[in-house]
Amino acid sequence: MTGKKNIFAIIGSASSDSANLKLVEQIASLTIDLFNVTIFNDLKTLPHFDPELSAGDPPASIVAFREAIEKSDGVLICTPEYVFSLPSGLKNALEWCVATTLFSEKPCGLITASASGQKGHEELQLIMKTLMAKFTDDTTLLIQGVKGKFDEQKNLRDTETIRKVDAFIEAYKSLVINK
Repeated sequence: MTGKKNIFAIIGSASSDSANLKLVEQIASLTIDLFNVTIFNDLKTLPHFDPELSAGDPPASIVAFREAIEKSDGVLICTPEYVFSLPSGLKNALEWCVATTLFSEKPCGLITASASGQKGHEELQLIMKTLMAKFTDDTTLLIQGVKGKFDEQKNLRDTETIRKVDAFIEAYKSLVINK
């Protein structure tokens, strides 16, 4: 491999200081030798999906969001589950990509980190399959009870979760590097 790969990480949480953000920041620091990770933690700045604008003249914020996906070597999505579903901001962002081929064969890592998360995780995988994203079972990760997995300094402390995150990172590295 020559040079670092560019990863666009999308944080699905509506909170500016979420456990999902902390998790992605830790993944970014663990992969700093391989990846340049750009974190997008501001889904609320994207306008509500409009299919007519999407196909014609999308807003500048959507153009920039799409370009970040297109220029990346891989995408990492880390999201909580809200009411057994994806957060509306993340669903909205993904809807802006439906009429594109941005995710077609794009290496993706999909993490759902929430209190439960199972239904949101299933929904995220279904949407990303529909968008033809490239991911495997090993590049998806469900972390349940996420708030209890961090210490006071917001570092991941749960040994089983650390092991799962490490395995996820190895699989994701392989997917991105060997694309």
